[in-house]
Amino acid sequence: MAIYLDNAATTQCDKQVVDAMMPFLRENFGNASTLYDSGKKSRDAIDVARLQVADLIGSESNEIIFTSGGTESNNTAIKGVGSRKGNHIITSNIEHHSVLESCAFLSKNGFEVTYVDVDEFGMVNPDDIQKAIKNTTVLISIMHANNEVGTIQKIAEIGVIAKEKGILFHVDAVQSVGHIPVDVGLHIDLMSMSAHKLHGPKGIGALYVRSGVNITPLLHGGDQELRRRASTENVAGIVGFGKAAVLAGEHMN
Repeated sequence: MAIYLDNAATTQCDKQVVDAMMPFLRENFGNASTLYDSGKKSRDAIDVARLQVADLIGSESNEIIFTSGGTESNNTAIKGVGSRKGNHIITSNIEHHSVLESCAFLSKNGFEVTYVDVDEFGMVNPDDIQKAIKNTTVLISIMHANNEVGTIQKIAEIGVIAKEKGILFHVDAVQSVGHIPVDVGLHIDLMSMSAHKLHGPKGIGALYVRSGVNITPLLHGGDQELRRRASTENVAGIVGFGKAAVLAGEHMN
């Protein structure tokens, strides 16, 4: 029998999560954007899941945007700041590829990116973040927990620095949400999550966007996700994420 030891890459979907999803793959398959009964059932299920994910991180439900996963959430957060005044971003040199490649994309389109170094333990020094700030800085993006070495960054300290300077603070919390307590009250403006890292399904994630923060959508089209992310909702995946969030919260309490 194989022994699986790579939960940092992905986790097995919990049976309770699968059971919660099944009705929305078969009987309740309505499009959540429609007005008839099957669509309303899907819409109601999404609303419940949005609240469940919000409860896990201490946010309001209307601050949760469902995405296709952590990569889309990171891309949306970083590329979405392009409408703000300024063109400088601060990140670290050990971020997930979806953060580093998003920053590289912006650097080819008029942005300046500063990559701060880490110490021998993979830790970002908040003082280095402070020193890297410029008048043109619009975003600081630092992951919470590293998937390679497990380092947990000093998010609270970096959040204070960002708030004092009026700079948006994005946290890639894909590896930490559902495993250790994460609270967006630590001056976090944008935070990425992914269901398959906490025993939910693949192909569904979320981006927390603090109320009052405006970002340019990555996907344009319909009015889904409060006009912040167009595309017909993955109802079953969203329901699974919500159930996984509930289970994760119970396990941490």
